[in-house]
Amino acid sequence: MKTKLRITLVALSTLLLVNSFQIQANTFEKTNSDPEKDKVLIYILRNILTRSHFVVKDMNDDFSEYVFEEFINGLDPNKRYFTQKDLKEFSKYKFQIDNQLLKEDVSFYNLVYSRFTEKIKNAKLYYGDLLASPFNYKKNETIDVDYDKVPFAKNENQLIDYWRKQMKLSTLIRIQDKIEKEKATKKKDKKYKIKTFAQLEKEARAEVLKNMDELYLRIEELEHEDWFSTFLNSVVGAFDPHTTYMAPRIKERFDQDMSGKLEGIGARLQKKGIYTHVFELVSGGPAWKQGDLEAGDIILEVAQGDKEPLDIVGMRLDDAIKFIKGKKGTEVRLTVKKKLDGSTKIISIIRDVVELEETFVKSSIVKKDGKKYAIIDLPKFYISFDDQNYRDSAKDMEKEIERLKSEGVSGLIIDLRNNGGGSLKTAIEISGLFIDKGPIVQIKYRGENPIVKKDIDPKIQWDGAVVVLVNEFSASASEIFAAAMQDYKRAVIIGGNQTYGKGTVQSVLPINQFTKYQKNLGALKMTIQKFYRINGGSTQIEGVYSDIAIPSRYSYMKFGERDLNGALIWDKVKQANYVQTNSYANFADVIFNSKQRISTDPKFKLINEYAKWLKENQDDTSYSLNFKKFTAEKKEQEKVSKKFKSVFDYKSNLEFISPKYEFSLFEKDPVLKDKRVAWHKNLSKDVYVSEALNVLSELKLKNKNEIVKN
Repeated sequence: MKTKLRITLVALSTLLLVNSFQIQANTFEKTNSDPEKDKVLIYILRNILTRSHFVVKDMNDDFSEYVFEEFINGLDPNKRYFTQKDLKEFSKYKFQIDNQLLKEDVSFYNLVYSRFTEKIKNAKLYYGDLLASPFNYKKNETIDVDYDKVPFAKNENQLIDYWRKQMKLSTLIRIQDKIEKEKATKKKDKKYKIKTFAQLEKEARAEVLKNMDELYLRIEELEHEDWFSTFLNSVVGAFDPHTTYMAPRIKERFDQDMSGKLEGIGARLQKKGIYTHVFELVSGGPAWKQGDLEAGDIILEVAQGDKEPLDIVGMRLDDAIKFIKGKKGTEVRLTVKKKLDGSTKIISIIRDVVELEETFVKSSIVKKDGKKYAIIDLPKFYISFDDQNYRDSAKDMEKEIERLKSEGVSGLIIDLRNNGGGSLKTAIEISGLFIDKGPIVQIKYRGENPIVKKDIDPKIQWDGAVVVLVNEFSASASEIFAAAMQDYKRAVIIGGNQTYGKGTVQSVLPINQFTKYQKNLGALKMTIQKFYRINGGSTQIEGVYSDIAIPSRYSYMKFGERDLNGALIWDKVKQANYVQTNSYANFADVIFNSKQRISTDPKFKLINEYAKWLKENQDDTSYSLNFKKFTAEKKEQEKVSKKFKSVFDYKSNLEFISPKYEFSLFEKDPVLKDKRVAWHKNLSKDVYVSEALNVLSELKLKNKNEIVKN
């Protein structure tokens, strides 16, 4: 952390420690509430954010309105509880929350939360009555599941109708699944007697009722701290979407995740409201290998093998993880809502031990047109500042390149797809392996001039041709490396239209360091810096645009930093002093040739069509609640989806092999050999790798006396 920020935080800490902050405890209906602790939290968070967050933000009426809407939507994302009458009552505080926060006043929170607890009690009556008898499946009506677009109910009658439609949709989905299972059973056993629609409908309603009962049992188990955290995140989130408050239990889970204690399927999970989100997949883990689960997906249900699924909506994260974890070799079936198109999908994953080895640098060699090329997979910019013996991605990259040079490779592909970032230090050092020396990135603190971070080592580890392969999940440190390679014209960037666009840095601050208050207050993850390219532009929002954009399933989707509510803006600073390497004699020609191939390739045309279809599905959030129409819609979707069944089927004639140094490792570790064989097989079926190799093979280096150096 920079000196000035450290001084600011120390000063703030001193301010809070010496402050004679006395609070009168107010009574609140929940016995586990702690009004004193709540007010201490508001006081400290307010001071930290207004003094040290990257953005100077006034706590004014606009701020108040944001918190008002975020908190209400956080409690009631599906419009199940509050009516417009409730909102009218709440609205007396709509532009007063900023003033209340300045006085550690939680009147707004208390009003909304107390009303919310009343509504929770009513909800059990609503869904119980609605699920007691069959729905009218002949009625022509629809439901829109994009609840951001749906207004709050006008009154209690309309609210009950909202409930009816939601319960009816849940029942319809289960009926449809049951009908498919009945057909499959009949196909296997001709003597099997298929159940009637009435029987299946009754079973479906019973299952929905069971899931709802379990959901509300879990909701009732949530404590005041859980709901107050939702309010605090509405407050801190007004500064930017990456600034979050972590209650003590969540902070403990965060520390476990960061230390590498990963959950059975190899996924890091995050709680947002009542939903469990997939935050990140661990490279090489079971979920990553299976391929269907993606960051941003929401896990709705968990089943152990072929047993009945358990609804985990509303469940605490710790409890949800217990069901997702399991012994190696056992099956878990996750029912997820896909981030991509909002569809619901069941994903089967065989649990395994998550091998950290798979998160490290590895390479593969391939021959094309008589020349050797290599692809280096860099899943993360890893480092440990506490353990000097831990692997370091910069040192590993340097060593891997040296080994590949000894085998006579002519060019490198650096694969940064799905690389969510990591250490800034290693991103700078790895960039330095490909240039003489010079600026790599600029970082900026609040109210200060940007600091230029440089590679100061004149050694060039690799002076040959380089292609950097990215996608929409390449973020943070990945974008710094890709941007530097692009700005120096040292590499061709190929992949998705643009990378993720996360150009901010967060620091995790334990809140108790700012006060003598004895109870554990959790932590604040706060944005303190912003990244800028050496050309002056920020990587925030824009990310890095590929020199060669290849169609992908995400091409038309709302995805990335630019689609986050309240994301910091793109801006620019003064360009750093650097000189392009201009390493290639035919840079523009190679890019033109690749774009021509992509535009005429039937495979990429099909992928582009598929991406457009996914976008249509994402935008179409309405479902018919008439059984015949609901079934027809599903059949039509399945019919269209068959067209894209083979969209990513591809097989090149290329043979990928391990570098020679790994052969001796295989003798000691046959499992590692199997993993590499599987990886090489996937590379030969990767259409994006094939095009990256086409580009790499065409690049021609300038003579050394032609290259302009720093």
